[in-house]
Amino acid sequence: MSLSTARSFLSEAGYGEQELDANSALMELDKGLRSGKLGEQCEAVVLFPKLFQKYPFPILINSAFLKLADIFRLGNNFLRLCVLKVTQQSEKHLEKILNVDEFVKRIFSVIHSNDPVARAITLRMLGSMASIIPERKNAHHSIRQSLDSHDNVEVEAAIFAAASFSAQSKDFAAGICNKIGEMIQGLDTPVDMKLKLIPMLQHMHHDAGLASSSRQLLQQLVTSYPSTQMVIVTLHTFTQLAASSLIDIPKQIQLLLHYLKEDPRKAVKRLSIQDLKFLAKKAPHLWTRENIQTLCECALSTPHDSLKLGMLSVLSALSGTIAIKPYFNASAGSGTPPSGPTDLVRLAQECCYHSNLAVAAHGVSVLSNIAISCLEKDLLQVEQDAVLGLESLLVLCSQDDSRTAQATLKTALTCTVKLVKCRPHLSQSVVEFLLCQLHSAQDTARILMCHSLAAIAMQLPVLGQGMLGDLVDLYKVIGRSATDKQQELLVSLATVIFVASQSALSADVKSVIKQQLENVANGWTVYRIARQASRMGCHEISSELYQSLRTRVASEHFYFWLNSLKEFSQAEQCLSGLEDGDYSGTMTAIAEALKSYQKGIASLTAASTPLNPLSFQCEFVKLRIDTLQALSQLICTCNSLKTSPPPAIATTIALTSGNELQRCGRISTQMKVSMDEFRGLATRYADLYQSSFDADSATLRNVELQQQSCLLISHVIEALILDPHTASFQEYGILGAVQAESEYERRVMSVFNHVLEEVELLGRKYPPVSYLHTGCLCGAVIALLKVPLSFQRYFFQKLQSTSIKLALSPSPRSLSEPITVQNTQQLALKVEGVVQHGSSPGLFRKIQSVCLSVSSTLQSKTGQDYKIPLDNMTNEMEQRVEPHNDYFSTQFLLNFAVLGNHTVTVEASVVDGSGIVWKTGPKTTIAIKSLEDPFSQQLRHQLQQQQQSQQAAPQPPPQRSVYARFQ
Repeated sequence: MSLSTARSFLSEAGYGEQELDANSALMELDKGLRSGKLGEQCEAVVLFPKLFQKYPFPILINSAFLKLADIFRLGNNFLRLCVLKVTQQSEKHLEKILNVDEFVKRIFSVIHSNDPVARAITLRMLGSMASIIPERKNAHHSIRQSLDSHDNVEVEAAIFAAASFSAQSKDFAAGICNKIGEMIQGLDTPVDMKLKLIPMLQHMHHDAGLASSSRQLLQQLVTSYPSTQMVIVTLHTFTQLAASSLIDIPKQIQLLLHYLKEDPRKAVKRLSIQDLKFLAKKAPHLWTRENIQTLCECALSTPHDSLKLGMLSVLSALSGTIAIKPYFNASAGSGTPPSGPTDLVRLAQECCYHSNLAVAAHGVSVLSNIAISCLEKDLLQVEQDAVLGLESLLVLCSQDDSRTAQATLKTALTCTVKLVKCRPHLSQSVVEFLLCQLHSAQDTARILMCHSLAAIAMQLPVLGQGMLGDLVDLYKVIGRSATDKQQELLVSLATVIFVASQSALSADVKSVIKQQLENVANGWTVYRIARQASRMGCHEISSELYQSLRTRVASEHFYFWLNSLKEFSQAEQCLSGLEDGDYSGTMTAIAEALKSYQKGIASLTAASTPLNPLSFQCEFVKLRIDTLQALSQLICTCNSLKTSPPPAIATTIALTSGNELQRCGRISTQMKVSMDEFRGLATRYADLYQSSFDADSATLRNVELQQQSCLLISHVIEALILDPHTASFQEYGILGAVQAESEYERRVMSVFNHVLEEVELLGRKYPPVSYLHTGCLCGAVIALLKVPLSFQRYFFQKLQSTSIKLALSPSPRSLSEPITVQNTQQLALKVEGVVQHGSSPGLFRKIQSVCLSVSSTLQSKTGQDYKIPLDNMTNEMEQRVEPHNDYFSTQFLLNFAVLGNHTVTVEASVVDGSGIVWKTGPKTTIAIKSLEDPFSQQLRHQLQQQQQSQQAAPQPPPQRSVYARFQ
């Protein structure tokens, strides 16, 4: 027997396998479990986590865990240990076990074994399952009994299980707390066992009384057992308990500061600093001025650099939060000379020039955060000290290639960018200093400095032209070798040049970049620089770089991908030379751009694969093509006022029809069509936005700007021509108040505001439609096209990957066979799903809930048309469920009163933490056939037979009467 089939199935990446494949793999693993060889059994057991990852639905997970429970019950201790490890690795799948009672029954049978090791493994197994059996009394009783065992292995396992159940069950925690206290205080309990028992008290936070009694016990332990290990474990448990119960955090901060100040042992001080930093991140708003002052005094008085570094890290974490403002405001409002702030500032000033780089980094971080957060005039000196400290640290670290120096440099540069953003008047001197240091710094430091310069230039574009000359001079002399650092430096420095040039690269700059790339750059470096050029709107150089890379790749898909990028860059380059008022040239440029875009979309389609369908890229480019076509059509429509002016009887037609727009002739109808087209494009951009859950914020903002551009044009058409009296500009008034995050966004927003001002001014002076109105429209089109399009990160790179996999039950036996249901009954449709993540889950946004919508459509009728209530004819339902451990399930009751074939569509959307709905899919359909129930069918047949028998029976002859002869 071989497990190669299951192993090959489980080793393949990706999803989408059918249930039959998963069942086949489970059958292969089951054969391995029933093998007579221990090695094959163990190999089969350890393959189960991959099976769960491959097919994470309850029906398979339930069967798999029941098989593992059998192995646990019948196997030896080594197999039990393997099953335990599998259970711990697959903890998030435990709640999908359907037969929990049977699973626990098979596991629990081993607790009565005479082997203490088997009992210990069983206890750990129960502890790993505590999330699904928190209130099982037999498990509680077994754990209590095992705590009194004389075997240390079993007692340690019982402690693990007790801690797991205490975290899940309030009743178990309340019942076990006193026993734990007795064991800790008992003289017969070894010290090492006490050290393992004490952390269990951190789970006693289910109610205030339990937390209070646990805290009192810990307080007694701290005073009764002053040894170093006991104090460290007890204090850390104290901190975890306070963080969970929340109400005791201020007391815990005071207790930790007391030990930090009074206890002479360095190990205790380090533990206090570690827990203080944890509480500073968790609850900075609960820190008082006295707490920060005590910490400053300890840092000033300690002679040990390691302890000073730890205390400064706590102060650095606090200085970047809300805790720093009350610290200064309280001292300012006291009316006395502020001694507290002086200590904090003095400590930071001393540490800025410390010989230990990590201490200096935290010192400048504290000073920078103070300068950023506090706006008082007497803190101008702090601002200057922060700049001087940052500059000295940058000079020192830029010459050092060690890992510590580079970490310190990264911290200092982060503080510099934050300080410049909040204090723009410091930007000029900071940029000049960084440019000066670039020439003498090490390559690693140069890369980090380039990132900082790019961030500053994005925030303050006015500084870009000033730094461009130095950057180009530096680019000429770097890249003398092909090392990884040199390649990274080429990319970083080119990015800063693109940002500083603001999409307008001169010929000299382009020749310098291309010359350096030809000398030492590899293909990947060239691609990264071309990608950055596309993001910054420098399409001419990106087109040339993509052109040079096309024949240097080993895959046909990569060739088509690079070819499509080259065509897109050429298309955007066609629009770079537009001039105001040159309508004919604009039409020609749009036609050339469309020609390149059509070539590019064909290559992009050829570059897509089933595993990488490039759906966002294709839809974005299609929208760009349609937008350019709509803009070209709008210019033609504006020109039609000259080529086809209103007829002489236009005024009479307008008076007769009561439509004032008829005075303008056929241009009014064309404008109405154009306005509807732009609104349709805006809707499609909105749909693209909603489907891009994994996109970064810059990409989403880019899509939003494209949507706003289409809405702006449609609004201008309405305001100038179609309905100038009721068109409102109030909804666009906020455009100028939005903080732009990039140069592209800044330029687009500037165009928006300029166009709106022109339209508002023109609409007040002249009635529609004149050459001024059409000229304003054409001017708006040209102004939008003159801003180079930015292809953002998500077009090239997907940092976050999120997908949903649905399973419906009942499911058809085959794809072509429908599910049958009687028309008088309701179908219970169960929808299960799993959320699948990539390497960086939740990088940009996380799934808060999943919105499931179910709808049914009647495809064909098979019965007669009866009068059926409207509610019974349609199914339109929606439910929101919150995934737990990336799994969710819900049920729908569907009516199929109309006999015939129906199609049920289930579509999933996700809701993020902000409440925004994202249409991520997937969409699944199943076929339903509604049949008439037998009882109704029988009644209908009886009724039909009665009607037929009445029609077939002979008519009785008319009765004769005495009056009949006279008639």
